[in-house]
Amino acid sequence: MTDERPAAEEGQANSRPEVDGDPTVVYVPIQDRADHPMTREEASGLEGFVGYALIVERGPRTGMTYLLAEGNTTVGRHPESDIFLNDVTVSRQHCRFLVADDGLMVEDSGSTNGTYVNDARVDQATLKAGDEVLVGRFHFVVAHGDD
Repeated sequence: MTDERPAAEEGQANSRPEVDGDPTVVYVPIQDRADHPMTREEASGLEGFVGYALIVERGPRTGMTYLLAEGNTTVGRHPESDIFLNDVTVSRQHCRFLVADDGLMVEDSGSTNGTYVNDARVDQATLKAGDEVLVGRFHFVVAHGDD
């Protein structure tokens, strides 16, 4: 696989993700989204994957997308976390995402800095495409594939 990324059309990010090694991690070129955050409509039908994903829209690793498998996905600074975020603003066991037949939920794991959904600190919350989840300095947007 080459490391080349397709050019975006006139300031628009390419909505088709590219698999980048690990099949649970993809790269979505969103560098031109600084002045245009992803809308709920854009986040609800992205091409190239099925199910739910978390896209880092701002912060470290901008553009990195994590596909969420059915069941639990742990997030934290601990190297054995499913989504490893090596940043001091993230707790070792920060939160977890649960994908089930009835949708997607996030649950804080007692983190120091908290987990935020749409600017509100939560212990747990039901998520939908377009919601913003803040974990430390990582601003994720919940996306849903075009299944």
